[in-house]
Amino acid sequence: MKLLQVRKGQFVYYNNELHKVYTINPLAKKSVHMYRVKDMEQVTSKAEEITLHKLRHMDAFMLMGKWYTIREDLEPEIDGYILVTKPDPEPMSHYGLNEFEKVEQIEGRTVVTARQNPIKRKEFVVLREGLEEGSRNIAYQDLSKVPEAQIAEDAKLAAQLSRTQEIQPNIGDIYLNLHNGGRSMVVAVMGDDVWLGHGEKLKIEDLLDADHWTLVYVNTEFVL
Repeated sequence: MKLLQVRKGQFVYYNNELHKVYTINPLAKKSVHMYRVKDMEQVTSKAEEITLHKLRHMDAFMLMGKWYTIREDLEPEIDGYILVTKPDPEPMSHYGLNEFEKVEQIEGRTVVTARQNPIKRKEFVVLREGLEEGSRNIAYQDLSKVPEAQIAEDAKLAAQLSRTQEIQPNIGDIYLNLHNGGRSMVVAVMGDDVWLGHGEKLKIEDLLDADHWTLVYVNTEFVL
């Protein structure tokens, strides 16, 4: 696959596992930047090392340790999730191809998501939690090549990620500064460092210090 054919948001297979492209850097040797869908592990590759997957009704995959099945025949529900497959955003909206969104309101044939994006029904498919009967497992390109030990590890993934997220700040979380009353959103996490929306950089251990900061909002979105 040539670089010009790679598009941000596409689902692709890399090393037999389902990934999602989040950016492309044409000047880099490994130009395609992706994250593995099942656990958000980031990776870079060359365009020729990946294979495009076009999503279909009843495709099922693991997202952050939980299984979801694509359903084109269901209507969205409040607090449920959708996948934007045909984006046609309004000027003030912020979403693109294959983005995961949580439904907050339903207004006729349009949903308003937790990120305040109004998305028309023709733009998305519904994500039903669970590996539904009759669905196709697309977590791996060739399931026969996956060792049983890896399948067992995948089964434990949801619990592992849940424990990690309980103690680690995530992008989109909002913390209250107990000294000045200011609220700040986490905009980046790298290693032991956290960047807040107003530009301050902290160590994770400092942000988790209950004498100085308290968590007031937990980001439940799938997007990074």
